[in-house]
Amino acid sequence: YFGTELQKKIIPMFHYALNKRSFMILGNAETIGGYQYLFSAIDNKSRIYNRIDQTVSLVQVEFPTRIFPIVSVTEYDHKKEGLMSNKSTKIIPNLQILTDQVLLQGFTPAAVLVNNDGDILYINGHTGKYLEPAAGKANWNVYAMAREGLRHELGIALSKAQKQTEPVFVPRLSIGFNGGKQYINLTVQTILNPEALRGTVLIVFEDLGKQTKVRRRIVRLDQKSLLDELERAQEQIQAKHDEMQTSQEELKSTNEELQSTNEELQSTNEELTTSKEEMQSLNEELQTVNAELLSKVDDLSWVNNDMKNLLNSTEIATIFLDNELKLRRFTPHVTHLFKLIPTDIGRPLSDIVNKLDYSTMQEDAVEVLRTLVFVENQISANDDRWFKVRIMPYRTQDNVINGVVMTFTEISDLKKLEKELLTLRDQLK
Repeated sequence: YFGTELQKKIIPMFHYALNKRSFMILGNAETIGGYQYLFSAIDNKSRIYNRIDQTVSLVQVEFPTRIFPIVSVTEYDHKKEGLMSNKSTKIIPNLQILTDQVLLQGFTPAAVLVNNDGDILYINGHTGKYLEPAAGKANWNVYAMAREGLRHELGIALSKAQKQTEPVFVPRLSIGFNGGKQYINLTVQTILNPEALRGTVLIVFEDLGKQTKVRRRIVRLDQKSLLDELERAQEQIQAKHDEMQTSQEELKSTNEELQSTNEELQSTNEELTTSKEEMQSLNEELQTVNAELLSKVDDLSWVNNDMKNLLNSTEIATIFLDNELKLRRFTPHVTHLFKLIPTDIGRPLSDIVNKLDYSTMQEDAVEVLRTLVFVENQISANDDRWFKVRIMPYRTQDNVINGVVMTFTEISDLKKLEKELLTLRDQLK
């Protein structure tokens, strides 16, 4: 996976390397981090990005180190047909670079470049006499690779060098090598320049051989106090070393946890991206269903308006009752016969006062519900009007009985004409 440091190195380099209108495709677990100003996402799920024509400074782009040979310019003869070369390409080696390589390999002391944690970044010369790989899992840490007699002094020198700008020099240090002893001078210095190496530490090993004579200044001290002081110093060094080792292990453990957390966050990001796409799909389905419901509501509204206009145009008083003979709905013409208001919906029909001389209306409605056979009667009102009352079962679209329907059609004119015809018949007789 791309860590933060690797992203800072690679993403700007990819942007620099791509042509205009070109694309970058990453793995499913990778992202472009904070470089949205260099790439625009074409498909986040597939990790396909388009290069943005954004100027990137050379400071941002960290190019790999490489030796490039100097090549002379080839001259072309444009007078002849085609593109012809009249001089062969001549390669001139860079003498300065080659000389530096020879000096580094044979005439400079062995040295290693490490970071603040002691991890080796670069090795110069032959360091096998001072450092050796530790047994077990590969570990490129200078503390783990230091030979016998070097580890403690190296830890003290590194700690001191990181707190000052001057180099730390440890003369005539005795270390083990191939069952014997060897003497070296150890120099440790924190690098301040160039900017790219700032913060790293350079460790230089100078071999003194086995018979190097070193001038010593003899200081007469009390033997007992000197031994006590040496013992205290060794205890302090050991304590510092143990603390440093513990801190290093904690940092490594923390780093592993952070890497694991980063992987989990990347996995969570992918799951969130998938969930977002699923939510978008679900949202589209909900919008489709909502549109269908709105269409059905519009259709129902039109049907309701049509039925209302139909009932009003027929001028037939109609009452809809449920299975318990409670008011469900009524047309405006019913109010001429029953004293109804809109808040009477849900009340039993028997509680409503009416103008009809129809004492068995409740019993007839119950009988219709029981037998499912309609009932039709001619009933007079208290204002000398006559009505044809028809009680029928209320059937749903699923052919389920859900109450009754009562219609009241005025037949006063028919009754008056019938009475006149009877009178005329009597007169004719």
